[in-house]
Amino acid sequence: MKSPTPLSLMPNSPAAMLDIWKAGFMVFELWSSSLSTIAMRQQLWQTQPFFSPSMMRENQRMVTEKIEASMEAGLVVQKTLFSAMSGNYAPWWVTSQKAMKPYQRRSSANSRRLSR
Repeated sequence: MKSPTPLSLMPNSPAAMLDIWKAGFMVFELWSSSLSTIAMRQQLWQTQPFFSPSMMRENQRMVTEKIEASMEAGLVVQKTLFSAMSGNYAPWWVTSQKAMKPYQRRSSANSRRLSR
């Protein structure tokens, strides 16, 4: 009987190394856009009353987007776990990119929108 090969923590091919680099770059981009979004939102909170309709809409939009992004990322992780249980293993660098994608996309969009 053939034993399954263990899942490697380090990649064996140059393409996989590039994927790890992409995941690291995505983390850095997510971190920097999140910091700028937080700074711009704090500036809005300091300059506008919290009960104004525009601030209430912005706060509601912020919470809604965070919930949607976390649900998207949770579905990606759940899909990965189900596929791993069926024997289809994805490397951590591929799974991490897929899980970060909703957060990174929404954080960049918020940063662009708030900078106008």
